[in-house]
Amino acid sequence: MAEATTLERTDRTRETDNPSSLVAHFGADKPLRLDAGVALAPFQIAYQTYGTLNADRSNAVLVLHALTGDQHVANVHPVTGKPGWWSETMIGPGLPIDTNRYFVICPNVIGGCMGSSGPASTNPATDRPWGLEFPVITIRDMVRSQAMLLDHLGIETLFSVAGGSMGGMQVLEWLASYPKRVFSALPIAAATRHSAQNIAFHEVGRQAVMADPEWRGGRYFAEGTDPRRGLAVARMGAHITYLSDAALHRKFGRRFQDRANPTFSFDADFQVESYLRYQGSSFVERFDANSYLYLTRAMDYFDIAADHNGVLGNAFKGIETRICVISFTSDWLFPTVESREIVHALNAAGARVSFAEIVTDKGHDAFLLDEPEFIAIVRGFLEGASRARGLTPATR
Repeated sequence: MAEATTLERTDRTRETDNPSSLVAHFGADKPLRLDAGVALAPFQIAYQTYGTLNADRSNAVLVLHALTGDQHVANVHPVTGKPGWWSETMIGPGLPIDTNRYFVICPNVIGGCMGSSGPASTNPATDRPWGLEFPVITIRDMVRSQAMLLDHLGIETLFSVAGGSMGGMQVLEWLASYPKRVFSALPIAAATRHSAQNIAFHEVGRQAVMADPEWRGGRYFAEGTDPRRGLAVARMGAHITYLSDAALHRKFGRRFQDRANPTFSFDADFQVESYLRYQGSSFVERFDANSYLYLTRAMDYFDIAADHNGVLGNAFKGIETRICVISFTSDWLFPTVESREIVHALNAAGARVSFAEIVTDKGHDAFLLDEPEFIAIVRGFLEGASRARGLTPATR
């Protein structure tokens, strides 16, 4: 068992600098200027593409991942061997984001740990992992880097940009920062700012990581340790927020795990305990602890209204993008009321916006699951936008 774990960790570590992806390199002459006042250079962005870019470069769809996701949205993950997070429901031939029709780009965010520059990658100045010397990044920094990636690929405008949760935050930042470059947009299960409750949950997770003695002040690579226990606990706590009480009850209830009676110990007596422990232990095999700190902090800092004199509508003035905002009834992490705030601000700005609230008990994670109404709405929205864009109709 220890040997398998070592192999998986080697795979994860290798992906930080030499990923199983396409990589765009940006030298000292093309720095990424961060909100923290730092110019990051050189740096790199790892990304995946699917489908074919058409002759006039008008069919590109940018897909943006959530906190614990990555660029492997529609292919087998190189570390876990599992299918991509939208490969079975959303992206592929004949699916709503049809790769026979669209050219899909999915980047790993700056600060991530699957090939884009982040705390786990090598600092070229020291030839050691950045650790906490990596500058703190924001959602806006992620979007700036993505705009640089599109420039690198020679793509001026996107047919669409889509993402859920932290990916949805990036979609909203695209609308605020680069509205002229986006024809249509799908912000899903997201908000224009992180709530105090969500910041609190993130702080608990960060403290779990930092309380692990193996974290070593973020220098665990240099010291040959790995804060697996702390990161696993952080993941367990966060995963509860991705589900709903109804979903947990339906999946587990109070059923025991492989036993008929309690053990009167602190073993994982209940199925839900075993499930959470599995989620924690599997997560640490593919994710970096410091990246978890950086990305949760980026979400916490996100507040579009604060960037526009406290008035959310100012962020979207004059926008011509076609937008479909989607929420889920049982999502208490990013509840529907926050999606309605997005819609009201877009309406005030005169934007073309539609809104759908999907009735489901699957919680925040519903955007990653097989939710037929959600899938149908995305398909219908993109087909309507395709007609407006003049793209070739889908073949059936």
